[in-house]
Amino acid sequence: MSLFGLRAYPTPIWKPMWPFFVASAVVFYGVNKLQDMGVSTEEAKKDPRNPYGQKVLKEAHH
Repeated sequence: MSLFGLRAYPTPIWKPMWPFFVASAVVFYGVNKLQDMGVSTEEAKKDPRNPYGQKVLKEAHH
């Protein structure tokens, strides 16, 4: 008896997909670092539209 009328086959999911998981983690890390660098530039710190501007200015004074 199987769940929902489907047969249970040992289909590999993690083994063929591991490069995509690793690549997505690397891309996420890289984009995060680029965003942090872009938000913390001198021009971006002074821009009132920057939602992280006040936080970056407070960290710069400490």
